[in-house]
Amino acid sequence: MNRSNIRSQFFKYIIFNIISTLGISVYILIDTYFIAKGMGADGLAALNLCLPVFNFINGFGLMLGIGGGSKFSMLYCHVERRETDKIFTNAFYAALMIAAVFELTGIFFSRQVTLLLGADSSIFDMAHSYLRTVLLFSPAFILNQLLVCFMRNDCAPKLAMAGVLGSSAANVVLDYVFIFQYNMGMRGAALATCIAPFISMGIMSFHFLSGWNAFQLRKIRPSMEITRNIMSLGLYSLLTECSGGIVILVFNFVIYRMLGNTGIAAYGIIANLAIVFTAIFTGLSGGVQPLMCTLRGERDEKGIRYLVRISVITSLILAVGAYTALYLKTGTLVSLFNSDGQAQLQSVAEHGLRLYFLFMPFMGINSIFTVYFTACELPTAAQVVSLLRGALLVVPLAFLFYFTRSINGIWLTIPIAELLTVGVSSVICFYIAKPYGVYVYRYQPKERTIPSSNKNLT
Repeated sequence: MNRSNIRSQFFKYIIFNIISTLGISVYILIDTYFIAKGMGADGLAALNLCLPVFNFINGFGLMLGIGGGSKFSMLYCHVERRETDKIFTNAFYAALMIAAVFELTGIFFSRQVTLLLGADSSIFDMAHSYLRTVLLFSPAFILNQLLVCFMRNDCAPKLAMAGVLGSSAANVVLDYVFIFQYNMGMRGAALATCIAPFISMGIMSFHFLSGWNAFQLRKIRPSMEITRNIMSLGLYSLLTECSGGIVILVFNFVIYRMLGNTGIAAYGIIANLAIVFTAIFTGLSGGVQPLMCTLRGERDEKGIRYLVRISVITSLILAVGAYTALYLKTGTLVSLFNSDGQAQLQSVAEHGLRLYFLFMPFMGINSIFTVYFTACELPTAAQVVSLLRGALLVVPLAFLFYFTRSINGIWLTIPIAELLTVGVSSVICFYIAKPYGVYVYRYQPKERTIPSSNKNLT
């Protein structure tokens, strides 16, 4: 594939994917806005305590979706259709098993989990109502993530984007209806968010009805080997999301002890806005992933190098633009969620936003590196990067600044962790992944190829 083709495909995929991930992030952001309007600072604090559960649920969905989708792209056109269907089917089986665990947790242990997350008596009922509803609908979130990832790898980024945006629009309407028209409170906000993935999957089902799908479910026996391979390739996504959940728990712990519930509410605003801005780089890396895996399958060494270069440059441009917009409109963004007009909450959140969001340029680079390592079938390298930019660096840094009583240090914890991880990622990329990731091609494909006209041949 020449450079002009790579460039055109790159922008096609990342545009649709960034829009899709922004749509997904709107799920929680809209909840934040309506909850702030309907239930004030206590509602924001309760929602923020529940965010780690979203991280864990979405993390498992992304692990299976990105891992399975990556393997699908690497094998497509080199193997029989039955073999690629095995990838999707085993990912689907694993999704159902993982979803069952979350479902049982919601039925039997939701109160214990709510207490474990740190809810005190003033916000326990709101947090528990939201958390239990989300856990009961966890299969929808996981299966939706799985389907979105496979469709992006199956040359259907537009339809995946349409599904995500359609569900986001439904979420907006349902939030307003459930919270303000039916006075359902936190449970209404949770229900609106939980119905959204069903809308998304309904829209994406047209991919199968049209007959253009290159993957489908088959009646086969589950394979532990295939499932392990899928999970290995996508594990970095789970580690990233779980680390994000752990980070939120740690931040809630230290900020509550330094600033009380006002600090928790301020961090709730910051964390929810971070979901939206992080979605930009998640969308960028997710859009690059199918193309990078395709180039890997074609053994196009120069193409992968060029793709990594333009991806990093694009991430830096997006980071500078996003931070500039946020810096200029910090007060406006915070006031959207400060419905009571609390001066202390406004001041703490504005100051925290400007420091916290310095993470963006470094996060973009790290996101590209993790996709590159996955495409090179070096999952351990991707997992190391994910762990470093998450719990391994953030937790000790957060407690270090907590013991030194530095609130500025707390807000700068994420940027520092991302910056340090960029250094490690660069070393891995140029001294480990380069000789073993691109030049040595471990998978030996069959010589036969499947023409695109026979895409649906079973």
